[in-house]
Order: sequence, then C-alpha cells, then structure tokens
Amino acid sequence: MDTNMRNTDAFAWYMEEDPTLLSTIVGVAWLEQSPDWDRLVETIDRATRVIPMFRQRVVEAAGRLAPPRWTDDEAFDLTRHIRRMFPPEPATDATVVTLARAATMTAFDRAHPLWEFTLVEHLDGDRAALVMKVHHALTDGIGGMQLALELFDLEPVAPARASIPDAAYPTRAPEPIFGPERRAIRSAIAATLRAARNPARSVAESYETVRSISRTLAPVRDTLSPIMKGRSASRQLDILEVQLRDLERAATTAGGSVNDGFMAAVTGGLRHYHELHGAPVDQLRVTLPISIRTPEDPPGGNRITLIRFAVPVADRDAASRIRAMGPLCRVARDERSLRFTGPIAGLLNLLPRGVIGSMLKHVDFVASDIQGFEFPVYLAGACMERYVAFAPTVGTAVNFALLSYNGTCCIGVAMDPAAVPDPDGLIACAREGFEEVLALGGPHDAVHLPLHAHARRAR
Repeated sequence: MDTNMRNTDAFAWYMEEDPTLLSTIVGVAWLEQSPDWDRLVETIDRATRVIPMFRQRVVEAAGRLAPPRWTDDEAFDLTRHIRRMFPPEPATDATVVTLARAATMTAFDRAHPLWEFTLVEHLDGDRAALVMKVHHALTDGIGGMQLALELFDLEPVAPARASIPDAAYPTRAPEPIFGPERRAIRSAIAATLRAARNPARSVAESYETVRSISRTLAPVRDTLSPIMKGRSASRQLDILEVQLRDLERAATTAGGSVNDGFMAAVTGGLRHYHELHGAPVDQLRVTLPISIRTPEDPPGGNRITLIRFAVPVADRDAASRIRAMGPLCRVARDERSLRFTGPIAGLLNLLPRGVIGSMLKHVDFVASDIQGFEFPVYLAGACMERYVAFAPTVGTAVNFALLSYNGTCCIGVAMDPAAVPDPDGLIACAREGFEEVLALGGPHDAVHLPLHAHARRAR
C-alpha cells in the first residue's frame, strides 16, 4: 500500500538535508519494573498494524514534482526496530538520557521505517525505560500520544486487544504541491460568495490573509538573543518536573492557562540565563508548534505548523508575563495562514534548504505543551512512572517540551551546545523561572531535576 506524504510531513523530511535541522523526536517512558518482553513485542507489532506508516519507508519523487510516498517495506523486520539493552552498573536515569541524547543526534537509515525502540533494563531500583525514537515526518506530539494509546494499558493485566490486519488505514489521494487542501478550497469558495455580498469586507479579509501568510513566510535575519547564536548538530538533554496542580493553580491565580504559566516560566528562565551571562534581553523569538490535526486524520503524520513570534522576557513580574502570554499565543493560534498550511508547506518544500534554514535558525527557542495521560498506565505489565519527550530544536537554541503524566509535568529540554555552552546554567535558570511562577499559587512542591544528584523533590 502506497500513501502520499502530506506536504507538512514532507517539510519535516526535507528540512534535515541540513544536519543542524535533524527532525527526530525521542520519547522516554520510565517504568517501575521491566515489562514482559514477549508481550511488549506483541504490543508493538500490533501498533505497527494500526498505524501502517510504521511498516513503511519513504520514496522520494523525482525533482520533487510531488511529495514523497510512504511505501510498504517488503523486507520489514520488527526485530530491526526493537532492541533490548542491559547497561553496566550503576545504570541510572542519566544512563537512559545519554542513550536518548545519542538518538537525537543520529539520523535514520532511510531505507527502512523511521522508528527505533530500545528497552533499557536493570536500572537502579530494578526499574526499566523504553527509549522511543521516531522521525517527525512519522508523527507529531498529538500523533505520538495516539501511538501511546496503542502501547499502554489501564491496568497491569489488560484484556487482549483485537487483532489488526496490515494496512488498517486506506491509501490517501495525492496532495498536489501547489493545489490547496480541500478545506482551503471550501474556504475559497465561501470567500467568493461573501465577496459577492460584501465586496469591501472581502477586500479587508483578503488583505489580512495575505498579511498572515507573509508573516508565516517572512525570513528572520538574526536572533534576538545576543548570546544564543551558534547552531550545530549536537544536543544536550535535561529534565525538569513540576506538579500539574501547582502550575495550574499558579497560572489561574494570574488569570491564565497552564500553557500561559509554562510559557511565563520558560521566558523567566531565559531572562535569568541571559542575566547570568551579562546579556540582558527585552524579547526573544519563539517557534510555537500548533496542531492542525482533525478527528478525521489517521494516527501518525506531522500535522503541525510552526508559527514564529516575539515574546517579552525582561518583565520580572511572573503574573504579568502570564497575562501577556495568553493573548500572544491566541493570536498565533488564530493566524489566517493556518488554513493554508498544506499549500505553504508544499511551496517551502521546493525552496533551497538554505532558505528554510534562514527562516528557522534565527529563532531563539521552541516551546510546546502536550497533554498526556492523567492517570497511571502500564506497558506490558509494568507501571510507567515518568514520561518525557525530547523534541527537535528545529534550528533554535533550545526546545522546552512539556508532557503531562499522572499529575506531573515533565519538561524535556533539548539544547544546542553551540548556542548554550552552559547547559547546567540554563537548567538552573529554568528552575528559577518555574519557581517564580509556582510561587504565585502559594505553597507548592519544589521544581525537581531528576538527573542532578543534589536535586531532591521537596514536599
């Protein structure tokens, strides 16, 4: 079964012709014990049948006259994609993150499906971890959670799931590079009818749409940060944890949402980092991934678009930053250009990679907020204790990815060491930024740094 890539999937595929734009997502599920190996293999095998792209490789069209195709890997071998490791003692959470770091910097073998899972066993305390590496063309954050629904159970001994044949989802019709998506076509028809009834208003709406598309495509010539300028293909990873109830209470106290509180904490941390290095800054530019996934979309695929805009950093009042973030993020999520994400991505896919790099590498940071499971889940009989995502920097200095699980917000931090040569300093500053925000809600659990031996969760 062949399936044509959406233009948004192809954008993630083509961008990594520049090695600094490697488009790899690494998720890590820490487990209280080792899962049953045979059951885990069976579970993953079933998931690859529910989401057939996990059994497909990518074939590019000549001259990029059409998007690449997902095509069945006739030599698909599940054991090529699932590994089992027993690292030497002492094996800790830092051991797992070292493996995750290597995964973020290593490109896929493009002759095979774009995913690799590694089970790391015999961690301290008889724990285990599953390191899940997937290409961004294969899934995004929400798509990753849809995959997780196929992997995890609600109880240690879950009832057997129904068997799934190969190719559970039908082939999708080709998506032309310049042709708008169906929703865009319907939007254009509706706009034409509105124009006939109210030509003056139609001109204004068209003008705003053009301005929105121009903002989406506008090149960025330099970073707003005076110090986070370097870019490389290397990565450093770290983790912060905060309690969801604490972040929600603090954000609500200031009149914002959890995402507003998250953004205010990140910008506060970045302010501290710039001041630490004697380079105070008023604003920084963020890339905000926005989901365009619909209920009709099958699991898998990169159904996000990237919106870039400046956010305030210098304000020392955490509540003020929270109140500022809501309107800024809502404006980004309401951009008219979102309706034309497919055609815009198709156009960008034809441009030289240097042009794409100039659009992405001068953005300062990425921040994404993904809602995960609100309750404990199990992987092949083993309870998951922590779930962290390390998302690609997409040409920026650092990516902060918040993934909530069972009442805890796990923030995976992926840093480019060419831009952040002091990663421990950045994490300490980020911790300060989160503490500033959490303090708005009163007594709270301290921000936890699980990879740092001196850091202990305070109660």
